[in-house]
Amino acid sequence: MKTKSITTFFLLITLIVQTAVGAQVLRKRTTLLMGGRFDISIVDQDSLAAEQNIDAVIAEISRIENLISDWKADSQVSEVNRNAGIQPVKVDQEVFELTQRAIRFSEATNGGFDISFAAMDRIWKFDGSMTEMPSAEAIKKSVEKVGYKNIVLDSVNSTIFLKLKGMKIGFGALGEGYATDKCRNMMLAKGIQAGIINGTGDMSTWGKQPNGKAWNIGITNPFRTEKLLAVVPLSQEAVTTSGSYEKFVVFDGKRYSHIINPATGYPATGLCSVTVFGPYAETANGLSTSLMVLGPNAGLQLLQNYPEYSCIMITDNGNIIRSKNFRIKKFKRKVK
Repeated sequence: MKTKSITTFFLLITLIVQTAVGAQVLRKRTTLLMGGRFDISIVDQDSLAAEQNIDAVIAEISRIENLISDWKADSQVSEVNRNAGIQPVKVDQEVFELTQRAIRFSEATNGGFDISFAAMDRIWKFDGSMTEMPSAEAIKKSVEKVGYKNIVLDSVNSTIFLKLKGMKIGFGALGEGYATDKCRNMMLAKGIQAGIINGTGDMSTWGKQPNGKAWNIGITNPFRTEKLLAVVPLSQEAVTTSGSYEKFVVFDGKRYSHIINPATGYPATGLCSVTVFGPYAETANGLSTSLMVLGPNAGLQLLQNYPEYSCIMITDNGNIIRSKNFRIKKFKRKVK
C-alpha cells in the first residue's frame, strides 16, 4: 500500500504573499499535518480573512488527524487497533463511514487496496540496505494479519472490530485526500470562492486564481523530475499521484516498488507513476494506489467503474498509458 504519496505536482502559479486582483487576494501557507506537508492556498476578499480561513482549514485537518491517525495513541483508530481480537470499539460516525468506504474499495479491488495493510510486517527496505529479496515464506508471513474481510462493522452501534490479535487499520492511503475534500467543502459552505488544499500530493481545488484563470497542475516526468509531461487546468476537481520512482529496489533486472500489494506482500511492479483526476481526492487517492498495485490492464478495467475519474499511467520502461476519458489528447507515447 501507499505509505505516503510522492508529491509529483508543481503548482504552476505564482503564489505571491498578497496579490490584489479584482479586490481578491491569494494567501498561502505550508505546514506539517498528518505526517506530511500541507500547502493551503485561499483566495479571499482581503488578507486577514484569507489567513483566518487558512487557520480554519488547519484546525479541521488537525481534528481529522486526531480521529484517524494510527500513530496517535489517543485517536479512535488507535483504540480500535489496541482492541483487535478483544472487543468492538465505538467510533464517531465519521470514522465509521470512512472505514465503510475503505472496505468498499477493498472489495472493488479484491484486496489490492486494504486499510488493514497497517498490520503488514515491514520486511522490504527501500533505503538501499537490501541486498536480496525476502524469502517467499517471509513474504507470506508478513501479511498474515492483513485482510479486510476480518473487519466487522456494526452500523447500529457504530463499532469497529478487528477479529485477529495484532490486526491494525490505517488511513495512510485515504486520509489526506479525505481531509482535503472536507476542507474544500467547508470553505465552499462559507462562501470562499477559490483555493487549493494540497496534502502531500493529494489535492482538492475549487474556483479560479485571482486573475480569473484556472489552477494549472503539472504532471511530473518520473524519469526527469525537473520536467513536466503535461499541464492540466483544474477548477473544482481533485488530483492525486502514487509513484515509486524515488523508492524502489531492483533484483535480477526487475524493479520493485515501495507500494506493496497487501493481498500478496509483494511490491507493485510495472508502473512507476499513476495520476488520477476526478471530483474527490479521497476516491482519487484510493484509485491511484490501487492502479499501482493492479497494473495497467486490471487498473483501467477498475477505472471503468468510476466514470467521473480519469488517469495517466507511466510504466517502468517509460510508456504512457491514458484512460480514454483523459482530457489531454496530445501526448508522447514514451518518456524514457
